Amino acid sequence: QVQLVESGGGLVQAGGSLRLSCAASGRTFRHYAMGWFRQAPGKEREFVAAISWSGVTTDYADSVKGRFTISRDNAKNTVYLQMSSLKPEDTAVYYCAAALSINRDSSSFGSWGQGTQVTVSS
Repeated sequence: QVQLVESGGGLVQAGGSLRLSCAASGRTFRHYAMGWFRQAPGKEREFVAAISWSGVTTDYADSVKGRFTISRDNAKNTVYLQMSSLKPEDTAVYYCAAALSINRDSSSFGSWGQGTQVTVSS
């Protein structure tokens, strides 16, 4: 398993940008596909983006496609979510998670971070 810690959340105005980071600990980080999920008040947790262990394959929810970019630096044991053109509906707690292979099913991700709050004002 791997331990994950998110950071980079905060308050930003609509149209602004923010980069989230997810620091992982453990020698097996490179073997995990990584994903970002978010949960807004009163809503269920939803898939945002995912990336394969190699970083070659990525997947995005339609709601963020073209605005968000997921990337990873295995040498630094870190996954990133670059968010641009932020909208109020992007407001949520963002979580990073690790899985055995790239997918968008939250139940298949076995390790989760504590989450970081992203608030987008209009």
